Amino acid sequence: MDFLLSEEQEMMRSMARDFADNEIAPYACEWDKKHIYPADCIKKMHEVGLMTIGVPEEYGGPGLNHVAQNVVIEEICRGDAGIGVIMAASTLLAADPVLIAANHEQKKWFYGLLNEGILAAFCLTEPGAGSDAGGISTKCVKDGDDYIINGTKQFISNGGTAGVYTLMATLDKKMGHKGMCAFMIDRNTPGITVGPEEDKLGIRNSNTTSVIFEDVRVPAKNMLGSEGQGFYIIMKTLDLSRASIGAMATGVAQACLDASLAYCKERTQFGKPISSFQAIQFKLADMAMQIEASRLLYLEASSLQDMHVPRFSKAASLSKCFAGDTAMFCALEAVQIFGGYGYTKDYPVEKYMRDAKIFQIFEGTGEIQRSVIASDLLRG
Repeated sequence: MDFLLSEEQEMMRSMARDFADNEIAPYACEWDKKHIYPADCIKKMHEVGLMTIGVPEEYGGPGLNHVAQNVVIEEICRGDAGIGVIMAASTLLAADPVLIAANHEQKKWFYGLLNEGILAAFCLTEPGAGSDAGGISTKCVKDGDDYIINGTKQFISNGGTAGVYTLMATLDKKMGHKGMCAFMIDRNTPGITVGPEEDKLGIRNSNTTSVIFEDVRVPAKNMLGSEGQGFYIIMKTLDLSRASIGAMATGVAQACLDASLAYCKERTQFGKPISSFQAIQFKLADMAMQIEASRLLYLEASSLQDMHVPRFSKAASLSKCFAGDTAMFCALEAVQIFGGYGYTKDYPVEKYMRDAKIFQIFEGTGEIQRSVIASDLLRG
């Protein structure tokens, strides 16, 4: 495997890092404290092309491969995880079902909306179906040239700010996986209601809501693939997104290390910088080792995706699981290095700790990832 980024990938990484340093990181704590949705920042990200990194070149986007996409999202999350979630949920997660299963006309319509600056959201999770993606209850019923959709989706990133949804529903829950279907839905379609915004522990500047569908009439031409292909689309989507989650978590972990390095060189105890104490040095070394391993895991999974390797579920789950744990580990160590100050909102590490936790939960908990990894191992 070639671990060197191409010139284009390095250029995109550098651009994303500069944007994160100048347009995101200086304001992230204020957005968090005041629960502000950073609309102006998202608009700037669209103007420089960051909100369309998942759009193929033939549909007006930059045509980045998965390695480049995930290198970019790591840098954005180093600036702020909430901004990274807004970005990834729209141009990567919600767009992946389109990449996987849409025809030319569907891609032209969906990617055209993203190019206009409209956000997207992926509607899968429900009040009664989280880790069990196959247990969704949202129903779709064929009616002439349309499908009528009824159901409630829960914890939807960009739920209240998106202009278009990719949604998973079932023809009949008794059919199990064979009854699942995927759709693209315009937010302005009658019958769609957005619930109150969730008051979250972390990533507080990202919009998370329920989305309720009541007799929502969707043209049959908006179905992705065909009836019964929904579960396949879900699984492929989650495989693609998990390497991105690994990259995002790695960005948060890197922010923890960067802050810790700067602080321990300035903070003095017993007449010397705490960076001179071996106990602190070991913490920094442990953080660096796990971050490097996380980065290599998400790059491996991304490379396998770009090489169109048929089965990369294990690599994707390894990346997501390890990097999620790494983000939480590094956040806890950063708070410990900062001591009492780390427990206050005067420094960013308490925010990193709150942000980091979500990477062990959404898009497949750490326990689900371990189950995927174990299943792959046992299959030989």
